[in-house]
Amino acid sequence: MRHVSHPEEERLEAREKPAGTAAEALEQDVGGCGHHAHEHAHEPESGHDHGHEAGHGCNHDHGGGPDHAHSHDDAACCAAAPAIVTPVRLPRSEAVGSDMRTAIRIMQMDCPTEEALIRKKFSRMPQVRSMDFNLMQRVLTVVHAPDALDTILAALRSLDFTPELADAGQDGQSAAIPQAPVKPWWPLALAGVAAAASEAAGWLGAPAWVSALLAILAIASCGLTTYRKGWLAIRNGNLNINALMSIAVTGALILRQWPEAAMVMVLFTVAELIEAKSLDRARNAIQGLMQLTPEQASVQQPDGGWQLTDLAAIGLGAVVRVKPGERIALDGEIIAGRSSVDQAPITGESLPVDKTVGDAVFAGTINQAGSLDYRVTAAASNTTLARIIHAVEEAQGTKAPTQRFVDQFARVYTPIVFAIALAVAVVPPLLFGGLWHEWVYKALVMLVIACPCALVISTPVTIVSGLAAAARKGILIKGGAYLEQGRKLTRLALDKTGTLTHGKPVQTEFELIAVAKIEGDALRYRTLAASLAGRSDHPVSMAIAVAAKAENVGQLPVDAFEALAGRGVRGEIEGTSYWLGNHRLIEELGRCSASLEARLDSLEQRGKTVVMLADAEHVLALFAVADTVKETSRAAIAELQRLGVSTAMLTGDNPHTATAIAQQVGIDEARGNQLPEDKLNAVAQWSANGATVGMVGDGINDAPALARADIGFAMGAMGTDTAIETADVALMDDDLRKIPSFIRLSKATHAVLVQNIALALGIKSVFLVLTLMGLGTMWMAVFADVGASLLVVGNGLRLLRK
Repeated sequence: MRHVSHPEEERLEAREKPAGTAAEALEQDVGGCGHHAHEHAHEPESGHDHGHEAGHGCNHDHGGGPDHAHSHDDAACCAAAPAIVTPVRLPRSEAVGSDMRTAIRIMQMDCPTEEALIRKKFSRMPQVRSMDFNLMQRVLTVVHAPDALDTILAALRSLDFTPELADAGQDGQSAAIPQAPVKPWWPLALAGVAAAASEAAGWLGAPAWVSALLAILAIASCGLTTYRKGWLAIRNGNLNINALMSIAVTGALILRQWPEAAMVMVLFTVAELIEAKSLDRARNAIQGLMQLTPEQASVQQPDGGWQLTDLAAIGLGAVVRVKPGERIALDGEIIAGRSSVDQAPITGESLPVDKTVGDAVFAGTINQAGSLDYRVTAAASNTTLARIIHAVEEAQGTKAPTQRFVDQFARVYTPIVFAIALAVAVVPPLLFGGLWHEWVYKALVMLVIACPCALVISTPVTIVSGLAAAARKGILIKGGAYLEQGRKLTRLALDKTGTLTHGKPVQTEFELIAVAKIEGDALRYRTLAASLAGRSDHPVSMAIAVAAKAENVGQLPVDAFEALAGRGVRGEIEGTSYWLGNHRLIEELGRCSASLEARLDSLEQRGKTVVMLADAEHVLALFAVADTVKETSRAAIAELQRLGVSTAMLTGDNPHTATAIAQQVGIDEARGNQLPEDKLNAVAQWSANGATVGMVGDGINDAPALARADIGFAMGAMGTDTAIETADVALMDDDLRKIPSFIRLSKATHAVLVQNIALALGIKSVFLVLTLMGLGTMWMAVFADVGASLLVVGNGLRLLRK
């Protein structure tokens, strides 16, 4: 979809998209998040805390005490904190009309709990116009009055958050964030030993006070943070996992279940630590792309020498040298050298591409053989790789339909299960004479099972893993909605030139048509045609000139040259007038004959474009030019048909050419003479008939159809700003085989989503029934809760290997 520049708003109005904005999706989340209930009634001024959050495995302490510290360490209060990698880039503040748009990183924000808190605070500030939350990358984007930034930052700090802006010295690239302090491992080990000893004391018949003392020691070693966060959550009306665990463990202690209370807290802490580390893989799935470029590059100095320079300091037009084996640091155009370049990190291509003077190179690719000097064509913040990263970041910030459904379901699920647990604790003893000890214990077990963490966690991990897997293959998907919808494609419309074909016509036939064919006429007429074609920039003329040059056919001076719009060219060579043009021109000149018409018809039916050389009396020769089909197109169309997707070609070429190309590649339907509005109408008609339609193109004439289609695919988006910005799915090279790969990945993603939802609900349902039957224990509840979360995380991460 090269050179497409229509506004995004028009695209969204022109089609029915399957998903809303991130802000719209997240507004539906009063509490669709991790290990906490979904009734958020926080008072911002009183501090904030939440437990294990959706898809992130991080319990951040937002309490307001003097000992407060923002640790990324989760409930694993005694274990080493998981490392924080360099976060995604932050764009600098920019003007939006009379307001400003500012991106703010908040490392303590990673679920709807914090979002609800910030929304509540900012809703009281008239200077804030709108908010957009990317919880996966912990970035808040605010549109605000120009003089309100300091007030906004102060408001965030009052909520115990640490707001961070783009570093002024890095041109929109974020500075490295210090890692959370590594906490000692021995308290968790001590807690484990003490819990095991408490269990052993019970088995060995030791006095009850021994088991109790050991249990309290275990809980004190690793559970104080959970208790502190649980209390803050309860105080703010939030039943997160810390609150529920605190209630459950306290209840077990009151019931004198000493070993069980201790073991539950230890298991919870260990499981949370494992889960946090696993989820970091999903949150930073795109991190590998950010590490593809070196920090410095060798730049030519005014005196001709070379000096290593930070990328942010390298301007447009600078000359950079890259040695064999080095990564190319910036986008550019080669001015000296020849080499092969591994473009797999950007395009997913399996083989290196030969590069020489005049060819483009891209940041993040690997120079293999020779040394290259190239002129920089894009700043570090605007390279193809930077735009890919930015697109994937935005895609991570939007919610797919399944994710929105799960969040809404979780919002209802948790209060219902909590109400059931309360009823289990109270109703049987009061109405049926049940034992308080027995039924309260069952209720405590159900409280632990109640958290919908595994359910809520299942969707974002799966979607982000799918997006990252696609990006590694050179398929840039602009949101989880398109990743989910890809499996539903039933019809795919394709442009011809540059999509199915190479887009570069080549001469395929040359024939003499003169009345008398004299020895030497062939070379003479080719020379005349090459002389005229060499003065034109039309693709067909250029194909004739290139073919002549390849066979060492020379050119003659041309006088009185004239371009005849839509028909061809005219010029005088050695005092004689000659014309080189299409069928229409020859008819206007009155040079056509029945035999010539038959020959032209035969060539056109084979998909050829024919131009003829004529003088004042006769047609002297004809040249057939054709756009050659890519070998990958045949394989792609065959694979699409195996996947059950019907194909249609929409091209502006004549119907004969359209039919010929369609037959070559196996297209089901071909339509020629298609104007942009014709392509749009075709896509609209198929959609109206119930098909899920994709459109593939690379030109501005494809823009209306691309916007109307359910999924628009941009071909050859590498290095093309507008394609990356406007396409739903951008193929980073010209290989159509990536579309079947996209469909298969979409099907795999849907299968994993279904598996994860079934796992999460199934495991919890089984343990809820076991508890009601009197067979469930508290440690089993912990496994049901955190174990299910680990299962769905691991299952979702499988997509990274596809």
